[in-house]
Amino acid sequence: MAREFQRGHKAKISDLTPGTDLYVGVQIAAPGLTFDISCFGLDAHEQLSDDRYFIFFNQPKSPEESIQLLGAQSGDTESFRVTLDRIPAAIQKLSFTATLDGSGQMSQIGPGYIRIVAGGEEVVRYAFTGSEFTTERAVMLGDFYLKDVWRFAAVGQGFDGGLDALLKNFGGEVAEEEAPPAAAPAAAPGFAPPAQAAAPPAFGAPPAAQAPQPAPSFGAPPAPSPAPQQPMHAAPTIAAPLAPQTPQAPSPYGQPHQPQQPQFGQVPGQGAPPAPPFGQQAPAPYGQPAPAPYGQQPPMGMPPGVPQGMPQGVPQGVPATGAGLQAALQPYKETATGQRWTPQNQQLMRVDLTMGGSGVLARQGSMVMYQGKVDFGYKSAGFVGRAVGNATGQEMQLMRCTGRGQVFLAEEGSHLHPIELQGDAICVSAESVLAFDESLQYEVRRVEGHGIPGGALFTMQFQGTGTVIVKTHGTPVVLPVTPTTFADCNAVVAWSAASQVIVSTQVRLRRNAYPGHSGETVNLQFRGAPGNFIVVQPYEV
Repeated sequence: MAREFQRGHKAKISDLTPGTDLYVGVQIAAPGLTFDISCFGLDAHEQLSDDRYFIFFNQPKSPEESIQLLGAQSGDTESFRVTLDRIPAAIQKLSFTATLDGSGQMSQIGPGYIRIVAGGEEVVRYAFTGSEFTTERAVMLGDFYLKDVWRFAAVGQGFDGGLDALLKNFGGEVAEEEAPPAAAPAAAPGFAPPAQAAAPPAFGAPPAAQAPQPAPSFGAPPAPSPAPQQPMHAAPTIAAPLAPQTPQAPSPYGQPHQPQQPQFGQVPGQGAPPAPPFGQQAPAPYGQPAPAPYGQQPPMGMPPGVPQGMPQGVPQGVPATGAGLQAALQPYKETATGQRWTPQNQQLMRVDLTMGGSGVLARQGSMVMYQGKVDFGYKSAGFVGRAVGNATGQEMQLMRCTGRGQVFLAEEGSHLHPIELQGDAICVSAESVLAFDESLQYEVRRVEGHGIPGGALFTMQFQGTGTVIVKTHGTPVVLPVTPTTFADCNAVVAWSAASQVIVSTQVRLRRNAYPGHSGETVNLQFRGAPGNFIVVQPYEV
């Protein structure tokens, strides 16, 4: 009986079937749309370092025929033959993808699947529908990947862009091709089985729904006069030369050397100011005190370089006319930008309730000061919300701020970062949320994974139009999501909602039985199309 996989599920191939000669079938369709189904043979860095392992309609097999494109059969839109024990050691992953050929988007597709068949029996199936996608034009369906042994993962990750963008994502290059000849589409029937009786293939392709037909011959059938194919990496990389720097003439003998960079207030390209007459001091740069005349020392108790007119005890850089209490407090005045949310510094946030029209939900006890007529009320999560919060660890004790005035928010000196949403979504742990606009929708999302306590991790997803204030310990770093992006689940703060999150655990029985393992047991792997990101703080909660 076939195992039904969900997105993100993984399993060893040996747990599914003892065979290594496998049939992979893909079914995907939509009215009026055409799809290109391909297989990328990737190296240890998940890059297409050898374009001979890009298996698609124009290159139906790998050099040693460990990966072969078979065509549509047995109800599948496209099918492959994968012989795992013949794949070269340099190939560490096989990524099966489907891309749109022409206009359209993946949300239009009907129910589809990717399945594995061994010995004529289906052993695993991952089903998907168009409701799981939006405007994507490609989808990564499933992966065979080598981690000690070969494994299979149900991916189901949408990807913006078509086949060219997906190829570039894996490190390949799209060659400039000439217009194909008119007879090129006639090559499609080449995948039909030959008209001869033959025994079923060793790897056991699934039987067709119609009357039995001879099995297809494995190996690329001879195509009539194929068009010459240009290499994928034909275009050389051209590096622009650096602009030469014009050498500057040395300073005249006896005159001080002028700096290369223009001084403050000097227009770049103009010459340096003329040297002063012999025996006189050059004027000091703008904003700096003039040095004492030659042979004279500064007054007793006055450090060198401080003007004589400035009283002692005043920090350098403060104008002599601005000393006093007002000058000392000037750098810490309230900052008003005319916007709803305004950072006052790294640890203090100001929200103007007179703007925006809706209230603000903030963590209870986070108000440090307010101005105007502001009402603070208790925000109840309800019985169901409290139950879900307690069960998932994503409970937020909130207060509602309404009225006309300004509220200043902070918590334990954490760094605060406003994130404005314009109809998009972001995932943030409830522990890292300080406040947000009441107009935003939020819910608890589950990050599934095996080998971790409770079997899952949870996060909050915010979506809509508004601002959410995220707090971090220290200055965070924002990283783009790549196929090999991992983060400690205790250090990650937020990520784009379109990213696919997979729990990666290093827990092993022998590590638990014996002391001395690294302590890094649960990580999150992020995958997604270009534009996705994660936010990581230099601190583990």
